[in-house]
Amino acid sequence: MSQPPETQPTEHAPTGRHFHNLALIGFMGVGKSTVGNLLADTLGFELIDTDKVIEQREGRRIGEIFTHSGEAYFRKCEATLVSELASARGKVISTGGGMVANPRNLENLRQHCLIVCLWASPEIIYERVKNQTHRPLLQAPDPLARIRELMQERTPTYRDAADIMVGVEHRHAPEVARHIAKSFHDASKPRIPGNALTTPIGSFRPSAPKVP
Repeated sequence: MSQPPETQPTEHAPTGRHFHNLALIGFMGVGKSTVGNLLADTLGFELIDTDKVIEQREGRRIGEIFTHSGEAYFRKCEATLVSELASARGKVISTGGGMVANPRNLENLRQHCLIVCLWASPEIIYERVKNQTHRPLLQAPDPLARIRELMQERTPTYRDAADIMVGVEHRHAPEVARHIAKSFHDASKPRIPGNALTTPIGSFRPSAPKVP
């Protein structure tokens, strides 16, 4: 089994970029909403959960949008919302699992966000979401196989998109949020050329499993 990408530092050190916001990306079930809420409190930012905003605008759940209007329509809603956020300030943006698969969405986010990918293994994600009925992409005979398939497709995109990849399997959400907040503050500081970040981009690796 290949190592998850959070063990490999990303190469998108934020040289020359200015961050007004922070975007959380990653597969469904990794805790983007939970960590996003904690980050918003810590940073004094507003949380924007893109799936919830779309649901509010449409007046229906994501699953209903997929069923009645199709995935392409939902992705169009995502792209519209991302474009609108280009002028936002002081936001933690919790994205849908497939949002950054659209290169235009990613390019828009990179203009104003530090991009953080939360990562967990397919098996952990399955345990977290297996009893949830509102996940349209998991309506399959073998949901775990579907998760593995989707993650295999999306992992290169997540790796390429992220400034930081954070393993969340063996850490509580508050610990993850504290690390990301520190990285955001470090990345936002003016830096003297040649000086590294206090917390290197991409360096937060998963801890060893806890022994009972």
